[in-house]
Amino acid sequence: MASQNADPAAVPHKAAEAGATAARGSVGKRLQQELMALMMSGDKGISAFPESDNLFKWIGTINGAAGTAYEELRYKLSLEFPSGYPYTAPTVRFLTPCYHPNVDTQGNICLDILKDKWSALYDVRTILLSIQSLLAEPNIESPLNTHAAELWKNQTAYKKYVRETYAKQTHSQDN
Repeated sequence: MASQNADPAAVPHKAAEAGATAARGSVGKRLQQELMALMMSGDKGISAFPESDNLFKWIGTINGAAGTAYEELRYKLSLEFPSGYPYTAPTVRFLTPCYHPNVDTQGNICLDILKDKWSALYDVRTILLSIQSLLAEPNIESPLNTHAAELWKNQTAYKKYVRETYAKQTHSQDN
């Protein structure tokens, strides 16, 4: 009869804990599959790996595509996956400062698939390729960085400014 004396509030709490653990387990499996798929894809110019032993925090890398202002430049990003992933979008930010119309000074990215157009069908590979594509083709209609959006109209000046700021910022990070 001891079970009648048990705290009834504890039962739903334990069930919620078990559910959260199961959800994290299935998210972990999904992330492991995505990591393997990304490693096997052979995509040039993108990569991502978990940060230390935390499968829910990754460091991604994007190389600027050939023929763009970002050609031969390499950017690091952080990807943080919520327990609701893949039904909830990860938080993705540039760690390497990136001068771009759709990136603010804190590295936040304005990209529809990371916000209202997110789908559980997207994966890390899709995210990185979309950001790589965004570098080449910004949405200057909804900029986070209005200065960059204005300068974008003059590609020669834009490319020069991107390269100068990248060289300064990566040089200062190395010191």
